[in-house]
Amino acid sequence: MFGLSLPTVPFLPFLSGRSSAVENEPLVLDHDSVEEIGRELDALREQTLASLGDEDREYLYRIIRAQRGFEIAGRGLLFVGFLPPAWVAGVAALSVSKILDNMEIGHNVMHGQYDWMREPSLNSRVFEWDTVCPSDQWRHSHNYVHHTYTNILGQDRDIGYGILRMDPAQKWHPYYLGNPVYATALMFLFEWGVMMHDAEVDRIVAGKRSWRDVIPIAKGWWRKARRQVIKDYIAFPLLSGPMFVPTLLGNVTANVVRNVWAYSIIFCGHFPSGVQSFTEEETADETRGEWYVRQMLGSANITGSPLFHIMSGNLSHQIEHHLFPDLPAHRYPELAPKVRELCDKHGLPYNTGGLTAQVTSVWKKIFTLALPPGWFAPEPESQVIIQRRRSTDRRLDDAGTLADDTIEGVDHGGKIRA
Repeated sequence: MFGLSLPTVPFLPFLSGRSSAVENEPLVLDHDSVEEIGRELDALREQTLASLGDEDREYLYRIIRAQRGFEIAGRGLLFVGFLPPAWVAGVAALSVSKILDNMEIGHNVMHGQYDWMREPSLNSRVFEWDTVCPSDQWRHSHNYVHHTYTNILGQDRDIGYGILRMDPAQKWHPYYLGNPVYATALMFLFEWGVMMHDAEVDRIVAGKRSWRDVIPIAKGWWRKARRQVIKDYIAFPLLSGPMFVPTLLGNVTANVVRNVWAYSIIFCGHFPSGVQSFTEEETADETRGEWYVRQMLGSANITGSPLFHIMSGNLSHQIEHHLFPDLPAHRYPELAPKVRELCDKHGLPYNTGGLTAQVTSVWKKIFTLALPPGWFAPEPESQVIIQRRRSTDRRLDDAGTLADDTIEGVDHGGKIRA
């Protein structure tokens, strides 16, 4: 209506440590290439949605039956936990049950991946999982906050979970010398950390939020955690009679195994070398294509067997999950080669590696970022520069006349000009 011009402005120096581009030579993606990526990924999503049907439904039902079978077997074996082999087998079966419930079933169902089935018990808005975090709070902190603002500093609270320094852009403080200790505690108590995520305790400590704001959230914690504690630590141990202590220890161990596994898979998908964070300025007014590129540069995959992918909830395909969070996760293995082909076509990095390599990379980062800047040498990285087409801002100047100002001016190196 105002005849706004759309200047093309080079912008966004996304860095990646695993790029097909020559090291330290920036890859420049022009606006048209970025939007082409967006169109191709949209088409891939629509093709997959159109193909959903009985096979996907039966897959989920099989996983649910398997999860229930492992839970029954695990709890039954713990009733004869005085036999060491039975106790170990019971803990293993119960651990698998909890992992399947949380990752391949709960996480994916609550993403709305199976809402198309019209199955009331598997609707994303009502499903509840076997963990202390209330599902409605998780959907807010994860589905909305994390997946909307993936790896945007100051907006995505999953960057460090409010207690860790996981990105060099986070200002260092002596508190972060405890990074490895905090990370270890979070790993073993992961379900409780996820539960408290929405409380934003770091903002309370900083005086930016009141404890009174947490009261409604804490009521949800109490209702859900009370039910979980009674089930795992009181009811089933009591039902086992003289096996109370072995059953209690077995349930505690199974929950810890699930916590360590979930923590490891999630951290390997978000924090290994080469995964990038972004600023609010860099991501302002994103197009669909730019959003897709951010997801690809801000995630990492883990290679493994089909069984490994199931046990990870297919979050071993974190890149595909961030691109298509509402598609059934068991489809990610068939989508991954197409996404990687698209990355290769445009020279974009596709961050993937084995579990050992990714875990090692994550813990190296945890220890390294505990130290003050300058105490360690940064890893070699390659630049991906996106040229963004920015609109102009027509505003009234002091004289009351219309003036055209470019919203953001950025030089070719990606630094915002004042």
